[in-house]
Amino acid sequence: DDPATGEVVLVMLEERPWGSEPEQLRQLEAKFNAYLEYVLGGHMGKQYPDYADRPVRIQLDCAENPPSDDRAFFTAMSNFAAGEQIRLVVQVMQTSD
Repeated sequence: DDPATGEVVLVMLEERPWGSEPEQLRQLEAKFNAYLEYVLGGHMGKQYPDYADRPVRIQLDCAENPPSDDRAFFTAMSNFAAGEQIRLVVQVMQTSD
């Protein structure tokens, strides 16, 4: 729940370095689709009725910025989410070093 925007925030966590696993983007896409189904299928609203009519943001917290080679992948995910009135945000986590 983000009081500043009023959005319900669903966070996906990707701690692996980009390109560390051949299936990484496919796994991320599957997780993204599961989150979309949770929201669009009405499951979130049933589980949390207070969130039923609130705007939704799916936030990908990752260890580092995705490589520019993968920009089209994230743009496609963002555009698809936007078509469903869901915002996708990719955010680099702050490290504590």
